[in-house]
Amino acid sequence: MLQRDFTEEQNMFRDAYRKFLASEIVPHMEDWRAAGIVDREAFRKAGEQGFLMIWPDEKYGGLGDDDFRFEQIIIEETAYARVGDWFNSLHSRLVGPYFTRFGSEEQCQRFLPGCISGDTILAIAMTEPDAGSDLAGMRATAIEKDDHWVLNGSKTYISNGINADLVIVAAKTDPENNPHHMTLFLVERGMEGFERGRNLDKMGLKAQDTAELFFNDVKLPRENVLGEPGQGFIYLMKGLAEERLIGAAGYIASAQLSWDLTADYVKERKAFGKPLAAFQNTQFQLADMRTQLDIAQTYVDQCVRAFTAGQLSAADAAKAKLVCSELSITAADLGVQLHGGAGYMDEYPISRQFTDSRINTIYAGSSEVMKIIISRDCLSDDYVPFNTRNF
Repeated sequence: MLQRDFTEEQNMFRDAYRKFLASEIVPHMEDWRAAGIVDREAFRKAGEQGFLMIWPDEKYGGLGDDDFRFEQIIIEETAYARVGDWFNSLHSRLVGPYFTRFGSEEQCQRFLPGCISGDTILAIAMTEPDAGSDLAGMRATAIEKDDHWVLNGSKTYISNGINADLVIVAAKTDPENNPHHMTLFLVERGMEGFERGRNLDKMGLKAQDTAELFFNDVKLPRENVLGEPGQGFIYLMKGLAEERLIGAAGYIASAQLSWDLTADYVKERKAFGKPLAAFQNTQFQLADMRTQLDIAQTYVDQCVRAFTAGQLSAADAAKAKLVCSELSITAADLGVQLHGGAGYMDEYPISRQFTDSRINTIYAGSSEVMKIIISRDCLSDDYVPFNTRNF
């Protein structure tokens, strides 16, 4: 078996985080799924033990280690413990870096300590009823008025939407002349005109709060503009590679769990007097899936190293997201099939693996959008043929 590139410190971190999940998160998940939302205390407990936003500098309360492999461990163990409904990495690694990359020092000092401790929960709001992957179709607007901005519009399918205390909201700021002239705004809980709609009922990920958000003449001070006005589209594009790497790391871990659950089941379940694992059809299907998973895992690990080194391209991240999201569904679907009727029962983990994974080829950019990104790269005049690349 191929060895993965984790340090002794990171392996110790993995063991500690696994124990944290087993004691503080796993026992509550069924209650949270029934409630349709994860208790805020989960974020605080993770913050107390150093498992939430570990990368920021120590002056903000973080550990100051930006090696993505630490977050990869958190993502993998969260998926493998079957608590992926808790979107801790969306808070920690998808939204959080927007502050240090594009925000001011004053904004970092004002917001990051609470985010690291888990007292302030983060969300990002891009998607609208008529604008998903096509951000140019966004209708939310913000108009500058004297010493402030006035935000209007709505967002939907916003993860952490009910729990969030601080939402990064994308809005057009020159809608008449430039559809790509967007600005990112920091909208805080309790601001007048900021309202939340319903907690949306979903096929899977039942404990993850996904909400509609409404902005009705929300008055935003200049200090709540994230980065430079008009640069929001560029900022969002820069963040998408990391978002897709986060997704890929979670999808492949989920697929690995689906395979393990299925392998264990077919060794025990008997048909015609012998275990299902003794049938050639079962052996071939699981061998094929095992091969695909190991190859994809190796690619994801390579992407993680590239990202930490600042070298991960948008196209390479799209490849990881495309392959791993599709595999997560395929592995769960195969598991349901080999479980037979039991696979359709919610009491069996593989059933939930299937329903939870179905969203993976849709959010953070659909598979179709990933193929567009990849094709533009590999068919461009700048594409480097394989046999001339510098390895």
